[in-house]
Amino acid sequence: MELPLAVVERVMRSAGADRLGENAVIAMRESAQEIAEEVAGDAVKMSGRGSVTAEDVEKALEA
Repeated sequence: MELPLAVVERVMRSAGADRLGENAVIAMRESAQEIAEEVAGDAVKMSGRGSVTAEDVEKALEA
């Protein structure tokens, strides 16, 4: 699954970027996806069950 480029661009602009190269948005999307997949995998492992809660995600982010 890929995050939509428009969503990533909005996030970057909300962080203060005035101008963005297309490659910057693509690089950010790839990085965000990698981080999200890693956190999600950690949350699943830490939960020990099939259902993941917000608390599991928060714990995975702290780890």
